[in-house]
Amino acid sequence: MKIGISSASFFNKEVTENSFGLMKKLGFDTAEVFLTTFCEYEKDFVDDLEQRRLQNGITVYSVHSLNQQFEPELYNANPRTYNDALFFYKKLCYAAQALKAKYYTFHGPALLKRTVYKFDFKYLGERTREICRIIGEYDAGLAYENVHWTYFSVPDFFENLKKEAPDVKACLDIKQAMQSKLPYENFLNVMADRLVNVHLCDYDGDRLCVPGQGVFDFVTLFKRLKDCGYDGPLLMELYSKDYNDYGEILKGYDYLRECLAKA
Repeated sequence: MKIGISSASFFNKEVTENSFGLMKKLGFDTAEVFLTTFCEYEKDFVDDLEQRRLQNGITVYSVHSLNQQFEPELYNANPRTYNDALFFYKKLCYAAQALKAKYYTFHGPALLKRTVYKFDFKYLGERTREICRIIGEYDAGLAYENVHWTYFSVPDFFENLKKEAPDVKACLDIKQAMQSKLPYENFLNVMADRLVNVHLCDYDGDRLCVPGQGVFDFVTLFKRLKDCGYDGPLLMELYSKDYNDYGEILKGYDYLRECLAKA
């Protein structure tokens, strides 16, 4: 395991194409790339991003999209809507391949307020198998992330989905578990055999913050990840409003490395 960072941490502070230079300056060499809008899904932009990645010596482990732009409609039953979503999804699949990423971090459909859900896991599994098959053609896999405002807001969702989709993997996000009002261990228990990515952020109550500024026990988390056989990166994913300057990120980076050494 090693500490990396998501370019989402710089959203609204730096444009995506400058994130590799900033990561290098801060001492990171492993990253998740957050593509923020449709123009960043285009081949010319992605190809330029790959050149910048090479120039700065950054390894891209995963890619992430501003997912509500198209991801929910990958499960839409209307053929036109579904096919339009596939059009953009395949652009992200190309981005993963071009940037040499192993995984696409996926949110899927959102939960709508005042809607009672009864999930059809046969249907969801069929669609998930297909989107896993497609990204497999681009030499990457799908890592479904727990997110408090999506279908995967509770562990049971993934427990049932993975029975229908043998190739789907998982991304554990500890701040999202907190926002779901559930212990992260509940999510880790159902993810353990599929876990390929981890997002890190600290918190104190409902306040999100840089690692080391909150109350989260990272040493215990890292021990539990080690015990379940996880050996992938541990990616800092911050919200830009939750820190003031890049010096805070550096302190958080050092803190996480200390925790990892203790674990």
